[in-house]
Amino acid sequence: MENSLLWLKTFHIVFIISWFSGLFYLPRIFVNLSQTSDEEVKKFLLIMASKLFRFMNIISIPALLFGFWMFVFHGIGKNQNWMHAKLLIVIALLAYNHSCGVMLKTFQNNKNKRSHIFYRFFNEIPVFYLYY
Repeated sequence: MENSLLWLKTFHIVFIISWFSGLFYLPRIFVNLSQTSDEEVKKFLLIMASKLFRFMNIISIPALLFGFWMFVFHGIGKNQNWMHAKLLIVIALLAYNHSCGVMLKTFQNNKNKRSHIFYRFFNEIPVFYLYY
């Protein structure tokens, strides 16, 4: 039982790190998309962003499932106040992930109105979630 819990934690951490790598990098692509006027560069960056967003969505599922598994079947965090904060952060991360998808659609439809400065600040949001 103890060994399986260590494996669950390991897989959970690996998938969380992978998901966060996408959450950090996709807004950086948005910065570049908002700054370029070259159509070939935009096309290339949109392909990169689309593939990365798909990866983020796929990789978030096992991250969430391993966390859920530890919570439900191993009781990690049950009856502890920090788990409420952690669950709120997970919901906020899912909302951030969703908003990245909305922004990607905006770029794909060539309707972006925001500047690269907005996306630079937007890119910093996951740092606060990772800290907590």
